[in-house]
Amino acid sequence: MRKAIFAKFLQVILVVLLLSTFIFYIAASSALLKNSRKDMRYTLDAIDKVLDYNGDITSEVGKLKRVLNEKKSRFTIIRSDGTVVADTGDVPVSSLDNHAQREEVKEAKEEGVGYSRRYSDTLKETMLYVAIHSSESDYILRMAIPYTGMKEYVLLLLPAVWLSFLVAILYSAFSADSFAGSITKPLKEISQEMLKVNGDYTDLSFETYQYPEINIIAETTTKMSRNVKDYLNQIEMEKQIRQEFFSNASHELKTPITSVQGYAELLESGIIEEEGQKKEFVKRIKKEAVNMNNLINDILMISKLETKETEVLKSDIRLSIILDDIIESLKPLSDSHEVTIHLDCKPLCIYANGQQIKELLGNLITNAVKYNKPGGKVWVKVTKENRDVIIQVKDNGMGIPRESLGRIFERFYRVDKGRSKRQGGTGLGLSIVKHIVNFYHGTITVQSELEVGTEFIVRIPNEVKV
Repeated sequence: MRKAIFAKFLQVILVVLLLSTFIFYIAASSALLKNSRKDMRYTLDAIDKVLDYNGDITSEVGKLKRVLNEKKSRFTIIRSDGTVVADTGDVPVSSLDNHAQREEVKEAKEEGVGYSRRYSDTLKETMLYVAIHSSESDYILRMAIPYTGMKEYVLLLLPAVWLSFLVAILYSAFSADSFAGSITKPLKEISQEMLKVNGDYTDLSFETYQYPEINIIAETTTKMSRNVKDYLNQIEMEKQIRQEFFSNASHELKTPITSVQGYAELLESGIIEEEGQKKEFVKRIKKEAVNMNNLINDILMISKLETKETEVLKSDIRLSIILDDIIESLKPLSDSHEVTIHLDCKPLCIYANGQQIKELLGNLITNAVKYNKPGGKVWVKVTKENRDVIIQVKDNGMGIPRESLGRIFERFYRVDKGRSKRQGGTGLGLSIVKHIVNFYHGTITVQSELEVGTEFIVRIPNEVKV
């Protein structure tokens, strides 16, 4: 990269030098031509003032011949019809052609002054012609000098040009090397710093460089390193969550399986002969089987919500109908706990999956009944705010300790493990609620105070296409 930058830099400098030299040559040639024309016109104006047009013009022009010949110049006086009257050249005037069609003569007659540059067959070289219309008479005064432009100065300027080129190239080479180093050095430092990571993705540390673009690379690299580190931490956390989940699930399944196995072995051994006790054991086996079935169903539901592998069928659901069914099915549980459920539901519809919404509402209301006090109450309120459906489930039960509020949505987490076991919960109810709320891009908040009660507020955007 350094060599490429160095070579490109020198290439640009060389092109700039050549281009600037060409532009200078053109500009200098133009200035030289302009000044030469100006000087020749001043000379012609001066000659026009001193010539005696009433005397012997040929004799007076002859006096100028020696001076003009030293400078290889030529002076000519021409009538308006193009006839040459006098000339300082060596060719006789009578042998000269009519000059009426000469470009500089035509311009002088029309505009007062005329210019031309062309090759002279008479003098065998390129000449610069300037002609003016005399202000003292009706003659055209013309002057011609050999003109090669900048060519005669090139040889004189060539050593200086080569020296300038050499100095410019040397300075450019030094600057290019310094510039290339100032770019590649920070990149090397960034590369060396990244190699120090060596898989642990620790925070990188870069200096502040003189080029903002390189600082952007350093900042981007730092952000990428942090993102990778966060991603790896997230993967590790998810790994721990999965391990904890499998451990808890195994434990939760092992307990009822052990009970079922124990009761089955007792029945199989023939030790239990009393029919009433046998029926009790069978009843307990059925109960543990139901608990295992509920646990497995809850685990499968969480898995489906997390992976979103199965297509969820949605439709417009009337919430009041679902809530009536839930409250009716919970009547035996609420009666046994002596808890009253109050429902306030506006006639609302939500575009969602009926089973998921039923699971969400059922878990919240069931918990509010289970973990309440005898004679307690549960308030269920459903309203709408803009496009959001708001579900509030409030109870005046035992409440949740402050230190447990941040963990109640974790799988298998129980505030009161002893009572939860007695109530037959799987420990996945609120985790399922949280997953369903997230599935519909909603939010859930909880407020609770010990011995005062708990309130869950769910906000779900309606008509969301998932």
